[in-house]
Amino acid sequence: MNNLLIQLSEYLSYPFVRYAFAAGILVSLCSSLLGVILVLKRYSFIGDGLSHVAFGAMAVAAVLSVTDEMLVVMPVTVICAVFLLKRGQNAGVKGDAALAMISVGAMAIGYLLLNMFSSSANISGDVCSTLFGSTSILTLKSSDVAVCAVMSAVVIAVFVFLYNKIFAVTFDETFAKAIGVNTEFYNLLIALITAVIIVLAMNLVGALLTSALIVFPALSSMRVFNSFKKVMICSGVISVIAAFAGISLSILISAPVGATVVVINMVIFAGFSIFKRFA
Repeated sequence: MNNLLIQLSEYLSYPFVRYAFAAGILVSLCSSLLGVILVLKRYSFIGDGLSHVAFGAMAVAAVLSVTDEMLVVMPVTVICAVFLLKRGQNAGVKGDAALAMISVGAMAIGYLLLNMFSSSANISGDVCSTLFGSTSILTLKSSDVAVCAVMSAVVIAVFVFLYNKIFAVTFDETFAKAIGVNTEFYNLLIALITAVIIVLAMNLVGALLTSALIVFPALSSMRVFNSFKKVMICSGVISVIAAFAGISLSILISAPVGATVVVINMVIFAGFSIFKRFA
């Protein structure tokens, strides 16, 4: 055990490892807070769908040789998030069907473009890294960590200062609207935060595993708590522990970061489920 701690401390002497821990923990924390709302509003699968959209947008940016992919990925993901969370239920194609269509379509277009027009010599490796987050979190720069820190501060501030409004919109949107809450604005705010967090989370676990950061901490917390506030706090704590443990373990055993973080979340969920069954 001491040897492992010494080895981990040696790795932490490298800036890119510290950046990975900082970004991973911050993104996981934001994802878990957002996940409580999405799970309760029955939008759990939105993370998976929007991550596929982000993958498609990333492929377009790569084909167009855009230097900063975020200039393409972020706006496209935000637009789709607004459509799915705010307008999806009022459209001709309802939310779940629209999500399936956009998700599969974006994934197919992205992979097609990368195969037809990409100049990379290792297309399979690039796609695998994007989908599963194999190495991207270990290539982060200080500017990437700064973006994660700013976004985390914004998300936490939103949940702290707008807690009552978010609570009302999450549990009973009709009642919230009846008492004067601007539900359209808060749904739009949730959509914007969802899109941004998903794009950031792709650097940690990749496109295919992003929804795990959103769903697992929230579901684990709901195994043992019934209070909205307690679920939010517990979900945040779980996500931070899982991110730290997952990144540490992946470094020590040379495993994929994204998959390791998700497996840790699964283990925690199983533990909480067993605790609830026998408590």
